[in-house]
Amino acid sequence: MQKSAHFYFSAPVFHGKQTPEEGIIVGYAAIIHKLKLQMPMVTPIALICDQNKKYQNNEWIVLPSSYIPEDNTNLNEIEAIYKHLVFALKYEGINLLFFSFLIEHYSEEDLTSLVSIEPTGQYSRRIWFIIEWLRKKELKGMEPLNKKSYVAVVDERHQYAIEGIKSRRQLVINNLPGTPDFCPLIKKTQKLEEYIKSNLSNENKKYLTGIRKEIIQRASSFLLLKDSKASFSIEGESPKSKRAFRWGQAIGQAGVNNLNEKELMRLQQVVIENSRFIEMGFRKKGGFVGEHDRITGEPIPDHISAKWQDLPNLMNGLIATNKLLGKSNIDPVIAATIIAFGFIFIHPFEDGNGRIHRYLIHHVLAKKKFSEQGIVFPISASILNHIDSYRQILESYSHKLLDFIEWEETNDHNISVLNDTINYYRYYDLTLQAEFLYDCVFDTIKHIIPDEFLYLTQYDLFKKNLDEAYEMPDKLVALLINFLGQNNGSLSKRARQKEFSLLTENEIESIEKLYKEIFIDHN
Repeated sequence: MQKSAHFYFSAPVFHGKQTPEEGIIVGYAAIIHKLKLQMPMVTPIALICDQNKKYQNNEWIVLPSSYIPEDNTNLNEIEAIYKHLVFALKYEGINLLFFSFLIEHYSEEDLTSLVSIEPTGQYSRRIWFIIEWLRKKELKGMEPLNKKSYVAVVDERHQYAIEGIKSRRQLVINNLPGTPDFCPLIKKTQKLEEYIKSNLSNENKKYLTGIRKEIIQRASSFLLLKDSKASFSIEGESPKSKRAFRWGQAIGQAGVNNLNEKELMRLQQVVIENSRFIEMGFRKKGGFVGEHDRITGEPIPDHISAKWQDLPNLMNGLIATNKLLGKSNIDPVIAATIIAFGFIFIHPFEDGNGRIHRYLIHHVLAKKKFSEQGIVFPISASILNHIDSYRQILESYSHKLLDFIEWEETNDHNISVLNDTINYYRYYDLTLQAEFLYDCVFDTIKHIIPDEFLYLTQYDLFKKNLDEAYEMPDKLVALLINFLGQNNGSLSKRARQKEFSLLTENEIESIEKLYKEIFIDHN
């Protein structure tokens, strides 16, 4: 195997990861390493192994020697890069952050040379389009093509895309799921494809068919409050019922208003009850998520928010991308991942980002008619049930960025970002986040919603029996069910002596038996 070349790299350890096989690093990773591009290393990393092995996991794409891109001293550097880019587009998909750094690294003349190597080839045309799309201006000396069939920019075997529009200049179909100002991408995985094919939305709607309208309305009210409280709990807050109800009302209206800057400002005002110590609206200073050193007060960031100077550009891009995805046939959960997680990584507000991020999941799912009209989809409740995984997928990108963001401490122990970071918040891979969100959607449809309906049905049956036997007030029935639920179907000695002292021992035994038959044995 040829190892003397421009970009090949061979070592047992590559950027802190032990290589799974002996071989050569190629594709995006090889170029990032050689050019020292200031960006997180791509995952998975492509490796051509010395043996006839072919497999892929979250960390590595391993291919046999027959796949190795041409790279030798007979080629100049630009020609060698082209060979690696063709390989990357074939087997790794599009990495827009990489292309944004490649554009900054080379001159316009070099970029023109790059896309002129095979000017009518499909990979040249795709690279040419991506470069001009990101630069927002045409390369000098490149003339529009003709007499070629159109080719899609995003290979949908690798990544999710939209229907797209034709670009006559390169004869490509721009099916990127975003705009130059904001365009995260998501890889197609077996897990995501299985979720999409299972049509969970339709399954949820079928489940609700036949359930009494009165039960649906009551369940919706409970689910709305449940989701609101869960969203506050994720932030480590225990709001008063009034505040949770107010935010629950906002969640219940998700999808009604179009997403724009004013709507985001309105949502922040609903979230933040007391704005006395908070500057409302988009930040006019730096921001981070993390702790402060107890002695010095120095910031210890887990996540550094986008520079406040970049927020107008980034948020306009996010809003435009949301509009683009809303008109497309892209899967609703994939769209929700792009918008909601894009928002939380940008972190545009001083406070309220987390709850608005989860609201945006509701908003996109409602706009794309994923959830049943009138039924709140309590995704935050599922996220709370999987809080450790949620934190991990938030940190999976945020922590990678910390090594590439230069910052200094401000007088008020905040941070001020010193370098250009805008592209880190525009272009990244959200595959892990999409898989997590679909896990939560599955959990919500399979467990949380059915469990709520089952509980209300059981509650009504239990109450009906009590009404017939004891004519007990609704408030006392609710208290009784609560006590029995807390003690696995048995009434505590304290409750027997106080709230339910009027019941005889035989009556209590009968009630406990009824509770177990309805709430425990049927589960």
